[in-house]
Amino acid sequence: MSAATENVRVDSEFAPLRTVVVAQSEFRAPDNQELIGHEMPVEPAAVGVLDVVWGKTFGEVYPDKQRAWEAEREELAAVLERHGVEVLRPRLFTAAEKAAAGPEGYANFFVRDPWFTVGENVIEGVLQFPHRRREVLPSRDLLLARVMPAAAHYVSLPQPGIGHPGPGPFLEGGDVLVLGKQVFVGLSGMASNALGYNWLAKYLRPQGFTVTPVRMPEHVLHLDCALGLVREGLLIACPDRLPDGLPAALREWERIEVTEDEAAAMATNGLPIDSETYITDPRFDRVGTLLKERGITVEYIDFSVSRLFGGAFRCSTQPLLRAE
Repeated sequence: MSAATENVRVDSEFAPLRTVVVAQSEFRAPDNQELIGHEMPVEPAAVGVLDVVWGKTFGEVYPDKQRAWEAEREELAAVLERHGVEVLRPRLFTAAEKAAAGPEGYANFFVRDPWFTVGENVIEGVLQFPHRRREVLPSRDLLLARVMPAAAHYVSLPQPGIGHPGPGPFLEGGDVLVLGKQVFVGLSGMASNALGYNWLAKYLRPQGFTVTPVRMPEHVLHLDCALGLVREGLLIACPDRLPDGLPAALREWERIEVTEDEAAAMATNGLPIDSETYITDPRFDRVGTLLKERGITVEYIDFSVSRLFGGAFRCSTQPLLRAE
């Protein structure tokens, strides 16, 4: 079977990763805070760094950090390839796409969110933040090349209603965790909302999926900033970000707990390559040590620039094939 027609499927968060898309590093901030609608979620240490970026590209303000940011993603791609994973990259924005973004700005930096894979379904979502609404476009070429010839379904949410941010529906990949036929969707109000959740539940129900909402505090952007599934029976979670506790299906799992500060720095946002291998930042060596004690091989990559933007390894990747 050729690469272009190979199966597209995600069985779980920790099934062996076969084909993955690794994000680019493009960000042009909106002209001002008002165009975002509410406070942009970033790693706490980044507030001062990003306050001077309004209306500019990150690279023109911080050329050294831009180069380091790009190098982080290159290192991630190299580690994944060393483990036998096929790595794809979205293209960069075109000049016309940048011009069309206008004062709202644009982002092409966390491929997890604008589209996502559940079972044999590739779904284009809808993002709340205006500067991210076009983020799916750089992935379209590879989606057309890989998904259209495959057996997988390829669908998109309805266009969102008018407003700031408006009624939605909103559904973002960082809120969607897959565990076989169980899917968990984070709901904080900042990203995915009830309309998006209900759309996904309705769409997946005929395929035998159960979709469970997970309530989070309003300052938490996505579910993967509060919860990460490492392997069957083992997870990383921030209790402060899960006011109702873990979903019922996960309550008997062994958990590694992280603090609010660790979660804000992206401690739950690592990436399993498979059920025995996990990527995280050396900032989270405490978590890495606990994983090693449980037989997990830990790969460390310094992702300090990526984390400034409120995301890390899961946010920077989107699987097209994660299956036995």
